[in-house]
Amino acid sequence: MIKTYDSVKLYPSGVYLIDGKDIVKGNEKEKLSSFVENIPSIEEAKKGTIAYSILKSHNISNDMNKLKIKFDAMASHDITYVGIIQTAKASGLKNFPIPYVLTNCHNTLCAVGGTINEDDHMFGLSAAKKYGGIYVPPHMAVIHQYMREMMAGCGKMILGSDSHTRYGALGTMAIGEGGGELVKQLLGDTYDIDYPKVVAIYLTGKPKNGVGPQDIALAIIGKVFKCGYVKNKVMEFIGPGISNLSTDYRNGIDVMTTETTCLTSIWRTDEDTKSYLSAHNRQKDYKELNPAKITYYDGMVYVDLSKIKPMIALPFHPSNVYEIETLNENLEEILKYTEEEGSKIIDNPNIEFKLRDKIVDGKLKVEQGIIAGCAGGTYSNIMDAASIIKGHSCGNDEFSLSVYPSSQPVMMELVKNGAILDFMSSGAIIRSAFCGPCFGAGDTPANNMLSIRHTTRNFLNREGSKPGNRQIASVALMDARSIAATAVNKGILTPATDLDVEYKTQEINFDPIAYKNRVYNGYKILKNNELKYGPNIKDWPKMSSLTENILMKVTSLIEDPVTTTDELIPSGETSSYRSNPLGLAEFTLSRRDPKYVGKAKLVDKLEKVRIENINPTTIDDNLIKVFKKIRTIKGNENINPLETEIGSVIYAVKPGDGSAREQAASCQRVLGGIANIAREYATKRYRSNLINWGMIPFLLDGDLEFKVDDYIYVPNIKALLEKDMTKIPAYIIGEKIKEFYLRIDNMTEDEIKIIKAGSLINFNKNKIR
Repeated sequence: MIKTYDSVKLYPSGVYLIDGKDIVKGNEKEKLSSFVENIPSIEEAKKGTIAYSILKSHNISNDMNKLKIKFDAMASHDITYVGIIQTAKASGLKNFPIPYVLTNCHNTLCAVGGTINEDDHMFGLSAAKKYGGIYVPPHMAVIHQYMREMMAGCGKMILGSDSHTRYGALGTMAIGEGGGELVKQLLGDTYDIDYPKVVAIYLTGKPKNGVGPQDIALAIIGKVFKCGYVKNKVMEFIGPGISNLSTDYRNGIDVMTTETTCLTSIWRTDEDTKSYLSAHNRQKDYKELNPAKITYYDGMVYVDLSKIKPMIALPFHPSNVYEIETLNENLEEILKYTEEEGSKIIDNPNIEFKLRDKIVDGKLKVEQGIIAGCAGGTYSNIMDAASIIKGHSCGNDEFSLSVYPSSQPVMMELVKNGAILDFMSSGAIIRSAFCGPCFGAGDTPANNMLSIRHTTRNFLNREGSKPGNRQIASVALMDARSIAATAVNKGILTPATDLDVEYKTQEINFDPIAYKNRVYNGYKILKNNELKYGPNIKDWPKMSSLTENILMKVTSLIEDPVTTTDELIPSGETSSYRSNPLGLAEFTLSRRDPKYVGKAKLVDKLEKVRIENINPTTIDDNLIKVFKKIRTIKGNENINPLETEIGSVIYAVKPGDGSAREQAASCQRVLGGIANIAREYATKRYRSNLINWGMIPFLLDGDLEFKVDDYIYVPNIKALLEKDMTKIPAYIIGEKIKEFYLRIDNMTEDEIKIIKAGSLINFNKNKIR
């Protein structure tokens, strides 16, 4: 398939970096003698990374191989903070020990369910008052823009319950995780990981006019995602090309590193970083960060910025990347291939996925453009897009353009300098700060339309269409500049480099007055008030602790190469139910396997009966036969159904690509899920979410021999968690009993305890006792 571009290259192994610019391959160590007399070992040279110094300063263990991290600050939005605070409260929360920012940029415009969105917001404000938090009201800022403007600083670490928690361009190592990891920080516990590998992202050259941060990010994602080059690693941006990018521009690249499946990111800092922080009245948060004279990296992504052209990520993943000019030259071939691959992902005979019908007179015509959120809604993106759109019309046909500035201060500055007027005059619609276009709660296109967006993701149905209603719309990711160029041409796909535009490089004059007048900043201020609960805010249901033996029923089997968190639990309209665990659970796998919820509930009914000390075989005749067969397995002759946890399990090849939302795991657990079985887990954060909700992250290396509705019996699992987890005997209980093997990758001591307790909530309650 036509995908080649030579602007990004991957080194096959580790490299040395000398003085921040010269590269020596790891297997050519002798060349270092021309630079230094005393050549350090690889282990010593690894300590020269920026990442090492920051991780070391936040690690409270005595072992840099086994990190126990305490963060400087945290952030959550209104999809996640209610569940996090509810979990922490159930675990004995007294106050927020570090600055915790609660933003309201996700449920803001969802009209589903009457008052429930604003009920969540009032819960958040009451929690900020009670526990000492920072509350950012709706429409004031998207979560990551507020953290850039007000919290990020050089050498810091920030944890967020959103996968795009990335502030590396401001010298902050920021990590997006599921809510369980934030709960641990709220309770004084640590973020425990093995020391990660660090990959250099070496930038050289200068981008052409019209090439924006999304173009560079997509070029990198297209090279590294499928091969897993940076998976669960730190991306450390270095090289002379950084100085050719403004800090706001760097932010736009950095936020997209999440789509590579890396753990986090960090950039070298310079005078431009200092200027950005100074403009935001935070000079004290600047310090110079650079790698040591000789630094060893576990790999290198070499990026020639001058060679990057405007890019497009076609449906249904940010890694499905092409140069726009290549796409335009090969429309029929590339769109046919995309339709074929997309239809496999959709896997619905009632839906016809079409893109080639948008070829008009040999050109691709799209119906919608969106510039929004933490990736697209930054000041410099909108300013450059305004330079393109000024004096032009978006047209009065199907094509529409919407622009969402990322914060109220950004909006204020755009109003002052006339950029908003330029957009509005063109026919574009200006919105307030809102993340909706990123997750399917704003500007949903009409059926079968194609939207081009400078946002973070283009997963299936993430734009808001409902496949259950035979709807299909799709998103292609592009940079704001090329979206504006396409708007100038009334929806005909156009790279910004095709236009001769003079870009105004005005720096933002950041004015925090809107924040001062509306944001509640109560850090370390505790008020004796009660939490405000709306009728939709529910406590977590009780969850079973692990028994010595477990019986799992396969309730869904997904053999796609990758299963996103959006497929596990949809975004968009379901967001209104995030504070209601049982209500939200009704949507689990609804876009991927509509039969799952019903099947899981039937299994959960058996477990609920068991924990009431009623033999579950009395309500399910088939279970009598299952236990009878289990008793024929040597050593299990006396198996007792009352002492055997019964739960559902899903199999997926590679689940968990995408959001940090722990609901992808918690919804399964609420429905009685006991485990996942996978070939591998797409991200560390999804695996952590499983563990924090008491679900076992099994791995399968051998052939897939079970099917939906099969029972799988795993004896002695509780004991095996303390021993060798590389070869765990399991049995398919079918017509005949079939033995096979599962395994579990290394877990920390606390993770094992959480699994045994049945959830992080149970684990913390046990600690309180």
